[in-house]
Amino acid sequence: MAYTARPRRTTMVLATLSLGVMALTACNGDGEKDSAAPSASSSPSGVGAGKGSAAPSTSAPSDGGKADGDSAGSGGSTPQASAPAADDGQDGGVGMCETTDLSYNVTVASKPVNHALLKATNKSSDSCLLPANDLVITIPGLDGAAEHAGPEGKDWILKSGESAYAGILFARADTEGGKTADKVEIALTASESPATVPINDGPVTVNDGQVTSFFGTAEDALTY
Repeated sequence: MAYTARPRRTTMVLATLSLGVMALTACNGDGEKDSAAPSASSSPSGVGAGKGSAAPSTSAPSDGGKADGDSAGSGGSTPQASAPAADDGQDGGVGMCETTDLSYNVTVASKPVNHALLKATNKSSDSCLLPANDLVITIPGLDGAAEHAGPEGKDWILKSGESAYAGILFARADTEGGKTADKVEIALTASESPATVPINDGPVTVNDGQVTSFFGTAEDALTY
């Protein structure tokens, strides 16, 4: 009887050990599943975070940058385009008067003595900018051009048909003698070929030569 009891006890012990091993195995399996679950869940969350961070960096800033660039470009282009227009408006696109653009009349003045009045009229169909202080008058019989007399004027736009005036001094009252002249040569600038103009009510005695700038009236031209 004693021999039969031992095998039963041994069998019970073995059975108990087997159950313990199975329990441990089951616990380890559950632990592995639990540890794997967070890694699996963390992976999608990481991908989601990556997508979320990429969205603002690729779309929002690039669209905003383009919008800012377009508005800045359109704002800057308007003043640049208007700058040349403002410069053109300062002279109105009017060219300088040339000697051949004007007709000339030189008449001996009653007052002051030994003076003549030059009247220059724009005979072209276009306005031009008259150089007021560059007038060149050459009197035959005298060396060189007449000297400038009186104050300097300002260049101004001479419209078609309008006239400008200058005074010419032929002789000084305190100087005797001289040469006789019945014409003068006129150029608006020293670089142009002169026009030969007869002296109305001439000839005149010439022993000196002076000329004023251009003025808007005959009275102003004969003041100096």
